[in-house]
Amino acid sequence: MKVAMLIPDNRDEFRRHADPEPQFGPAPTALLEGLAQHPECEVHVVCCVQRPVRAPAKLGTNIFYHALLVPKWGWLRGGYLGCIHAVRGELRGIQPDLVHGQGTERYCALAAARSGLPNLTTIHGNMRALARLSRARPFSFAWLAARLEGMTLPRTGGVMCNSRHTHDLVAPLARQTWLVPNAVQTAFFGPPAGPPASPPVILNVGTVLPNKRQLDVLRMGRQLARAGRQFRLRFFGRCDESTTYGASFSREVRQARAEGWADHRSEVPTAELVREMDSASAMVHVPVEEAFGLVVAEALARNLKFFGARVGGVPDIAESVEAAELFAPEDEAGLAAALSRWLASGAPRPTTAADEMRVRFHPEVVALRHLEIYRELLAERGAGSGEKWIAAGLRREVS
Repeated sequence: MKVAMLIPDNRDEFRRHADPEPQFGPAPTALLEGLAQHPECEVHVVCCVQRPVRAPAKLGTNIFYHALLVPKWGWLRGGYLGCIHAVRGELRGIQPDLVHGQGTERYCALAAARSGLPNLTTIHGNMRALARLSRARPFSFAWLAARLEGMTLPRTGGVMCNSRHTHDLVAPLARQTWLVPNAVQTAFFGPPAGPPASPPVILNVGTVLPNKRQLDVLRMGRQLARAGRQFRLRFFGRCDESTTYGASFSREVRQARAEGWADHRSEVPTAELVREMDSASAMVHVPVEEAFGLVVAEALARNLKFFGARVGGVPDIAESVEAAELFAPEDEAGLAAALSRWLASGAPRPTTAADEMRVRFHPEVVALRHLEIYRELLAERGAGSGEKWIAAGLRREVS
């Protein structure tokens, strides 16, 4: 089986084109780790970039890498037409059996749906839901992404939904759906790096955004600190101080750092994040909207105590897992009280959460489910050669 997987190379988004290796999101990275264990599946990772990048021919024995240079006109302002054209041209050479678009945030799902080949899409973030929550202004990135998502979902062969929440949002538009969780990278399943620190460390991981509610977490932390609880609250994630929310967060966290109970760092490599989790005792994650909540599964895979909001895909991960406590998004008082009780009891960590995460979210488990779905989709479509399908797609476009 030959699969073309469309994944954004984050070197392009973060303008780090000189970095030597491709950089993908944690969920696609974990999936590739799993598929690398299945040589019967040949995977071609296809990425569109705005500037030249170093492009290793292979990322693994059965995983190939293709970087396609697309000029500025071919991106969002042009409806990603340049990306679609470049991808289709590359697929003529690859001739895959199917195309898998990773995410509706940018060009991937749209280019997969327009490929002329059997195709499917994985939802990583629900762009229509996020646009509604943020009241996205017309023609802003979020507004445009939401509309492209709405156009793409009915045109793709099927949608892999990473949670029941995502399924409920997608099902009215999609031809067919499959419930498939995101995979957790293998690094999160290794042995612990050491004992947790004292006083207890509480983590919050994610880009600083209103949807992620870091200011609310800071407010709860200040309440606990003033009540005399001993802990350290550590934030990890990019923060854009040019935005109102980012500037407010930076100001508040500087004050908390001066008071000695909180600090903030930008993104860190996976290995370092694992070490930070092993030195911590708990994770707090209280977003307003969350398609899946990969950081929740990662934290539980390190046997962290979890406190979170009962929203989106978080319950799919955390419900019935040892020491995971969920609260309504508006129940800040209940969450703060639970944190206080946990700190007073000595900040215990769970012992069985990691085993549960391994059974459900290990890359090999999720990769096997992907392979089943690929075969199912190909059987339904009666797929012929790649060239045949592309030609059919071109005829549809012309007509």
